Amino acid sequence: MTERKPYQVLLYYLYTPIENPEDFTAQHLAFCKELELKGRILIAAEGINGTVSGTVEQTDKYMETMKNDPRFEGIVFKIDEADEHAFKKMHVRHRKELVTLRLEEDVNPLRVTGNYLSPKEFYEAMQDENTVVIDARNDYEYDLGHFRGAVRPDIRNFRELPEWIRDNKDQFEDKKILTYCTGGIRCEKFSGWLLEEGFEDVSQLHGGIVTYGKDPEVQGELWDGQCYVFDERISVPVNQKEHVIVGKDHFTGEPCERYVNCANPECNKKILASEENEHKYLRACSHECRVSPRNRYVKEHGLTEEEFAARVKELEKEHVTL
Repeated sequence: MTERKPYQVLLYYLYTPIENPEDFTAQHLAFCKELELKGRILIAAEGINGTVSGTVEQTDKYMETMKNDPRFEGIVFKIDEADEHAFKKMHVRHRKELVTLRLEEDVNPLRVTGNYLSPKEFYEAMQDENTVVIDARNDYEYDLGHFRGAVRPDIRNFRELPEWIRDNKDQFEDKKILTYCTGGIRCEKFSGWLLEEGFEDVSQLHGGIVTYGKDPEVQGELWDGQCYVFDERISVPVNQKEHVIVGKDHFTGEPCERYVNCANPECNKKILASEENEHKYLRACSHECRVSPRNRYVKEHGLTEEEFAARVKELEKEHVTL
């Protein structure tokens, strides 16, 4: 029998009315710090969305307390075992929206949302030829891993998704639409928005990719790559039957599942890169970012002006524009 790991990572959300969310934010931060948890939690008048890590005892106490609160009794925690904390600090912040769409009129998932599909139902629905599967996440999340055949919206932020759908509406008319995201929270609003836009047959993966990967029946089948997560782990496995790498190194196009941020803070784009290529290309996504006077790689590695110039010149000789 495998020994249980000492830490747990909890992923959860719940759309539920919260009165005085600013006051609750301060109280909840104090409670999390008292438990010595680390993580990121967003609180709004419409509910709560969080990922936290701690010892088994600390996280069990957190879940027990939350479920004993009438506002959160229906909350579902997705639990991963871990060897250590998945975060460095504890942040609890108040937001206007749990997930940022910035619509003129917000979508209330308690009033309108797509049909919930279990992992088994989602697996079967994906194989219907009249079905289109839309990834509701950002482009860099898709690039690391996605459901086989899913549509990749060309967006860097969730709030860009409605405009992208409107610009590409012809692809989805008269289709059965399936949508998915990491834990389910983005799909709650996105699927509701699709219904309000006039799409009639809209369903979502209940519990998101994380739940799908843990389901004993489907075991993550039809998922390729890894699932991007917003903590120190960066990614987690999904498909328990086979692992197909879909990520490609930004510089060489070779298979890669290692993310870094562009060293130019004005860009900060997430790029897939091997450790070797990170150093060769000074962790910059383009020539412009490489020669930026603010390139963080140069400072982090203590390169002199002469060393930096020589490295850039060497790449220029290779006609590298990336």
